[in-house]
Amino acid sequence: MEFTAEQRLDDDVLERRFTLGEIPGILWTPASPSEPVPLILLGQPGDLGRMYPRLAARARHTVAEGFAAATIELPGSGERPRSAAAEQARADLRRVLQAGERVGDEIVDRLVLPLVEKAVPECRAALDALLPLPGITGPAGYAGGIISIGVRLALVEPRIAAAVLFAGSYVPRSILEEARRVTVPLHVLLQWDDEGNDRQMALDLFDAFGSKEKTLHANMGGHTGVPAFEADAGNRFFTRHLK
Repeated sequence: MEFTAEQRLDDDVLERRFTLGEIPGILWTPASPSEPVPLILLGQPGDLGRMYPRLAARARHTVAEGFAAATIELPGSGERPRSAAAEQARADLRRVLQAGERVGDEIVDRLVLPLVEKAVPECRAALDALLPLPGITGPAGYAGGIISIGVRLALVEPRIAAAVLFAGSYVPRSILEEARRVTVPLHVLLQWDDEGNDRQMALDLFDAFGSKEKTLHANMGGHTGVPAFEADAGNRFFTRHLK
């Protein structure tokens, strides 16, 4: 892991860019912490350049509540090498949606499972590098989507003690089965009118989770219309479970 740039933001947040091998990432921490703070790993659906404004806003709010936040670039996003198979799966998905047809399991598997297989080990490697840093402590939380990545990570990574998951991306049936073995506390956000995604699939996934504590917050609106107050609810959830 190598830090490549840093800046102090105007709300006493230190933002540091890093690379983990070939993977770009960003870490946000209190600029002058009085004690080590728990880490929240922020999941996101695209490249860091395009997603930066939304990620930075989420991170700064998270740091203001007494946490550190970090994110890494997804495989095949930003400047990372593209996958021809993933590009073909996306094209097939767009074709099916434009035709008004049902999205079949085969397309969902081709689109999501290879990404999960690559992204989850990278998230675990990021935890390996970030948690030992001065000013950061465990356990860690995970917040965001793609939700299938969050499901797998919550299942296999013991350092993830709680997760806020954003419903709204397609979920393979094998991930649905994995969800039955997830036991960490969960706080799930669902946009009821999320365009291009399957609401019933999100509800089935929530029902499948094996966690004794799981909460679903459903709000009206499209994919990017999550109400601002949900950030406060998510931070309260993490405060209960990480502090």
